[in-house]
Amino acid sequence: MLNLKRRQFLAGASAAALLPKPALSLEMTEVLEAKSGAVSLVSSDYPDTQIWGYNGGVPGPEIRIPQGEWLQRRLLNSLAEPTTIHWHGIRINNAMDGVPRVTQDAVQPGDEFTYNFEVPDAGTYWYHSHFNTTEQISRGLYGALIVEEPNAPEVDHDITVVVDDWRLSQDAQIDPDFSQIHDWSHAGRLGNFLKATLTPTLTEVKQNQRLRLRFICVATDRVMTLAMLGMEGKVVALDGMPLDVPTPAELLTLGPAQRADVIVDVTAAQGEQAIIGFIGREDNIALASFDISGQASLARRPEIAPLPANPIQRLTSLSGAQIAPLNMEGGAMGGLQSGTYKGKQMTTEELVQNGQIWTLNGVAGLPETPLAEVALGETLRIPIINNTAFAHAMHMHGAHFQEVLPDGSFGPLRDTILIERQETREIAFTASNPGDWVFHCHMLSHQAAGMITWIKVTS
Repeated sequence: MLNLKRRQFLAGASAAALLPKPALSLEMTEVLEAKSGAVSLVSSDYPDTQIWGYNGGVPGPEIRIPQGEWLQRRLLNSLAEPTTIHWHGIRINNAMDGVPRVTQDAVQPGDEFTYNFEVPDAGTYWYHSHFNTTEQISRGLYGALIVEEPNAPEVDHDITVVVDDWRLSQDAQIDPDFSQIHDWSHAGRLGNFLKATLTPTLTEVKQNQRLRLRFICVATDRVMTLAMLGMEGKVVALDGMPLDVPTPAELLTLGPAQRADVIVDVTAAQGEQAIIGFIGREDNIALASFDISGQASLARRPEIAPLPANPIQRLTSLSGAQIAPLNMEGGAMGGLQSGTYKGKQMTTEELVQNGQIWTLNGVAGLPETPLAEVALGETLRIPIINNTAFAHAMHMHGAHFQEVLPDGSFGPLRDTILIERQETREIAFTASNPGDWVFHCHMLSHQAAGMITWIKVTS
């Protein structure tokens, strides 16, 4: 385990292959209302923070549903601007993916849209706005989506840990400037207040209890490095997908949108605390702490076993795969000279005037033609070169991919990959879900400023 002391922490099968299930009556459908609200985000010493949230709270209601069931929610837009919901990480019918201009029209103020889809894979997922995402997610439009295994591992507590990074004013209000050029061209909109929301809320645990911690990084742009003190265990899933072999849970690095399921045993003793902490460049911050209220047993439980596998196709070979290279350029210190935006070749100055600072293969913003067009059953390889001075968390809709490792083997299934500056990585997947799927940086400032493309899967 990581050798850190507590005093170092400051207080503080493709779904698309199935026909849609007949919809329930609208009267029976649960509503997710996108609306403004006020929450005590910081502490009672500060005023309530004005937010946008599903049903007026943040995070929005946690959705728990058994694997293989159908989820139906009616989005009611009570905001003053359009919105949608994207069901992040779910291998979903394309029409339900929630991307304006690609899979549906944005839901206008006062209007509604009913999402209805199967959840084929167990795991930890989330839902969030996919319209004006930098602002709408920064203001709180997100929630956890937990798909439960039929045979879940035995734990004493199953806890969702939503970790966010807020940029607040001195009176605990959200900074309303979402279009700072410095943010767009650097690491993004980084906040000044970190918060972990636990569901259910838990303040006490016992020594030798076993916890399942479902981490979801919903930060707009910040990469989170997390540690667990007074707990020892294994990472059992990434981005919802079980690992074949669980790995030790030491430092946990999550880019925006990434998730990790961790099963740990409480090792701290009576009078101590178990802590979930953020590791920063200057400060380490305790995001959540549990008092130890006794001993659950004299000894720890047996070794942590892998979770049941999901019904998803894994790579076995790259023979005959189509290759679609992706080159990232732009940002501060990126040397971007020009790029195409909305079909027009522009200089750097012209791109910046249009709010575009990053390019993928020389194109800023959603292009008219896809990065690649693949047929069902065809394998696609995407070598990614990060020719920029900043990290990027690339998220693929509608599919999970695997990294092609230097020795030719394949990494774990993911839907978001964190690519460090000046780094080259390669991902691949076999197409099993027809539709037009966006592929973009989930540093949302980078997405808004140009880093988005798409892949067409034909049936």
